[in-house]
Amino acid sequence: MALTGRTALLAALGSLPVGILAPSWTGMLAVNAPLSLAILCDYALAAPVRTLRFTRSGDTSVRLGDVAQVQLTVTNPSSRPLRADLRDAWPPSSWPADTAPEASRHRVHVPAGERRALTTGLRPSRRGDRHSAQVTVRSYGPLGLAARQGDHRIPWTVRVLPAFESRKHLPSRLARLRELDGRTSVLIRGQGTEFDSLRDYVPGDDTRSIDWRATARRSTVAVRTWRPERDRHILLVLDTGRTAAGRVGDVPRLDASMDAALLLAALASRAGDRVGLLAFDRRVRAHVQGRSAGDVLPAMVDAMAPLEAELVETDARGLSAATLQNAPRGSLIVLLTGLDAAPVEDGLLPVLPQLTRRHTVVVASVADPRIERMAHSRGSAQAVYEATAGTQAHTQRRRTAELLQRHGVTVVDATPEKLAPAVADAYLALKAAGRL
Repeated sequence: MALTGRTALLAALGSLPVGILAPSWTGMLAVNAPLSLAILCDYALAAPVRTLRFTRSGDTSVRLGDVAQVQLTVTNPSSRPLRADLRDAWPPSSWPADTAPEASRHRVHVPAGERRALTTGLRPSRRGDRHSAQVTVRSYGPLGLAARQGDHRIPWTVRVLPAFESRKHLPSRLARLRELDGRTSVLIRGQGTEFDSLRDYVPGDDTRSIDWRATARRSTVAVRTWRPERDRHILLVLDTGRTAAGRVGDVPRLDASMDAALLLAALASRAGDRVGLLAFDRRVRAHVQGRSAGDVLPAMVDAMAPLEAELVETDARGLSAATLQNAPRGSLIVLLTGLDAAPVEDGLLPVLPQLTRRHTVVVASVADPRIERMAHSRGSAQAVYEATAGTQAHTQRRRTAELLQRHGVTVVDATPEKLAPAVADAYLALKAAGRL
């Protein structure tokens, strides 16, 4: 039984005349006895909570930052009307801070034998699966003095997918891809490209592109046009070790790497390439491979949703072995990891020749813009110390990048908001150079 504020107010109002006019046990009994009887009657007339039936429906997935609508249907099989407060409990990260109490509570009135649908709007603040906790119902009597209360578990799961904020860069990169692909007037010739068609020679064309056999059969000079090769294999490797757990501003490094991987996957699938995903720290955390161009992006988004960085050092040898196992020879390996000196020099560099011998490798890393700001700090002793630390950190990252470049690796080091377009540009540059 739960007593309401109305009960406390009536008890307080009844105690005033007793205290003033008849301060005795008889006066207290004269006030409390009718109130107690009213409370018991009100409790007895409240609709039972245990017999209520619940069903759920609605969204099962939502992109991070969007709102998911989850419906809860309440059926009242009893002969008494249900007047209740209902709390649909979810984990705190299912709403922005300080909004959960209001978003999860509902006032409901269900006549006897009828049902009502309630909608809870979830706006998760983190990726992953959000499981409903429990539904708590407080059923009031007609006088509003007492209430029955009980809990019900109605399972439901909403998967929170990566936000994919970099999709705004996709149209501009697709336009550049169309230029490389020969769909506009810009056509290329380079090593590893596929023959596309013949066209008339115009001044400025490379004479090496002239097709002399075709020219002999026509009245004008014919020039071969080329397009980048299709059906190449691209493997996106997410390092989910401890370096991915750090935050750069408000964005976890792992989330920024996912955003870059999604943009590249969308671009490469439009280019006709085959895209796969591998998430690894000391074991495989996620694996997507063998999907068609239309299915690869949804599959990758779904595989990334529950991923969290593990606070362990990444096994570089295991990562290399898993990569070689899942990438056919001549693939593009895009490794999204950190550029910290110790993990790269002790872990990645010794196994890097195994990858570069068979594949084209791109290493992409999230840079912290605060380091750049620290390097330019001036005006006080504290600022000078920060500038020294920032310059040292920046120099060390640049030295690590140069070590990787000596092994034939393309390095992309950019802030979270610039990483995704920078990785896409590196992919397009490799296409244009005929290295894919």
